[in-house]
Amino acid sequence: MTLTVHTFIYDEDCRSHLLDDPEDGSNMAGTEVCRTTLWGSKAARALGARFFPELATGNLHVEPEDIDDFLEECELLHRNAATLAGSGGDRRDYVTARLANITAAALRARAVGGGVLVW
Repeated sequence: MTLTVHTFIYDEDCRSHLLDDPEDGSNMAGTEVCRTTLWGSKAARALGARFFPELATGNLHVEPEDIDDFLEECELLHRNAATLAGSGGDRRDYVTARLANITAAALRARAVGGGVLVW
């Protein structure tokens, strides 16, 4: 299985609705094992990540009011992609590509007053 990232909004009845995914398929957030080996890893936690490690035990649901903080965490992880990737340039490319997808979803969320779901 794979992890995907989506942007959501709340309607007037406080029900969440996923927005359409980008047509280019850039909603990939990693493979299922990335929950613990990447986003919830000791390296991510040591960098100070607080949102991404939630994936180690469940889905990540970022509320609209937390989007700016989430984007800061995305930037933190992007700056430290080599640390998250460990050894191997291919893995660093993998990490940065998935972070780019997640960041793009968060930017779309901020533009519409929505949130982000990674599952």
